[in-house]
Amino acid sequence: MGDWVLGVIGGSGLYEIEGLKDPRWVKIDSPFGAPSDELLTGMLGDVKLVFLPRHGRGHRISPTGLNARANIDVLKRAGCTDLISLSAVGSLREALEPGTFVVVDQFIDRTFAREKSFFGEGLVAHVSMAEPVCPRLSGLAAEAGRAAGARVVEGGCYLVMEGPQFSTKAESALYRSWGCDVIGMTNMPEAKLAREAELPYASVAMVTDYDCWHEDFGHVEVSHILEVLNANAGKARDLVRRLAQSLPKTRATSPIDTCLDGAIITAPQARDPKAAKRLDAVAGRILNA
Repeated sequence: MGDWVLGVIGGSGLYEIEGLKDPRWVKIDSPFGAPSDELLTGMLGDVKLVFLPRHGRGHRISPTGLNARANIDVLKRAGCTDLISLSAVGSLREALEPGTFVVVDQFIDRTFAREKSFFGEGLVAHVSMAEPVCPRLSGLAAEAGRAAGARVVEGGCYLVMEGPQFSTKAESALYRSWGCDVIGMTNMPEAKLAREAELPYASVAMVTDYDCWHEDFGHVEVSHILEVLNANAGKARDLVRRLAQSLPKTRATSPIDTCLDGAIITAPQARDPKAAKRLDAVAGRILNA
């Protein structure tokens, strides 16, 4: 058991959280390059909060340009025990209208231009992604969202596309036929890297539009997305605040905390020392054992 350190990855408006005490921006370097921004740290009640603006303050970085490895690495270095992602998505289901918060539990990764693992040549590991989110944290996030006044749907499949362009109608129809519920550009490889870093991860996908499949609505327009996002921003901030307040006083261990046990298959004598050094935060628990 131990104390919670809640990492939050989301839009730049989310860090204006009421009640955040002793806020300060902290720069943390990563061997994987530059993260999206500095980290905002502070206290929400008894819980330490570490916030990372996913696209940088001012939304400077496109989805493909995000250095997800550096982002997860610096959050781990900051002491985060758990991560919650908040992101804008399009809906692939009639019932998931704009304004809905979907606490997703599955992903289909269709990205192709991103570094997807901390591991590789010289130090190989394979973690399970069968259940890609933490059910404990996801459940708490759903409760916090409802308390914040949002319409919350628990469970759903998030199709992660490369972007930065939106879908064609044919693509949107294909993803609907696959059984996907929402579509966005950011949660992969973020969720995979969080798992490799042994960080329980939950994703709150905030619906802004119907992608382009719905004949009764126009094509996706950034202006409309921003309008819905702004309407949801207060609820998203309140969700984070209520989530921090609802965390149990002591943090029970999660199976995800030790998911690298047995995942690293490179023999100790064959491991590249340079690769191991880069992984001092992500996999130091197991590599230094």
